[in-house]
Amino acid sequence: MKKTMLITLVLLLGLVNFTFAQEESDAAKSEFSKWQIRFRGIVVTPDESATIEAIGGDVDISTAFVPEFDFTYFFTENWSAELILATTKHDVKAISTAAGDIDLGEVWLLPPTLLGQYHFTGGKLVPYVGAGINLTLFYGVDEGPVADDVSYDAAIGFALQGGLDYMLNDKWFLNVDVKKIFLNTNAEVDATTALGATVNADVDINPWVFGFGVGVKL
Repeated sequence: MKKTMLITLVLLLGLVNFTFAQEESDAAKSEFSKWQIRFRGIVVTPDESATIEAIGGDVDISTAFVPEFDFTYFFTENWSAELILATTKHDVKAISTAAGDIDLGEVWLLPPTLLGQYHFTGGKLVPYVGAGINLTLFYGVDEGPVADDVSYDAAIGFALQGGLDYMLNDKWFLNVDVKKIFLNTNAEVDATTALGATVNADVDINPWVFGFGVGVKL
């Protein structure tokens, strides 16, 4: 009888210990930072091309170096959504046209991008991949010395992403990141004074975005 009671007690203690261990494990899994913020310096390099009506030729769009902020919300330890905010200014030229190279001035791009991400957790190195949607707004257009006016249509495109976080401690980390944004817009160049015509162009911007920065988990 005493032996049976001892065995029963040992089994009960083992069950209680297992239950507490399981609860601690489940709690640890649920204790992840739901928010993180990054600050990056980015290089935006357009992979541009264009179909220009009437005068032919191509387009040349300058590279931009700007700061970028992003905000990430984690649904689970691995799955998250990231909103990326930055704005860039680019010089634009129509090149090799029937009228030669044409300076089309400058334009600002505001391209908020929302990405779904998967993070490969488990150590100090945390690689991730992402895919999502981009909305680009064009503003602050300076039409340059030739055109009377230049306008760009707002555009919606897709984005792909890959990156790596390196954890410095439980909160702070370093980040490297690369994105490809598939972006197309229609541009209208009113060059009535210089060329006697309005010229339309179908422009692929398709920039690569390379970034390096620091982040914090909240």
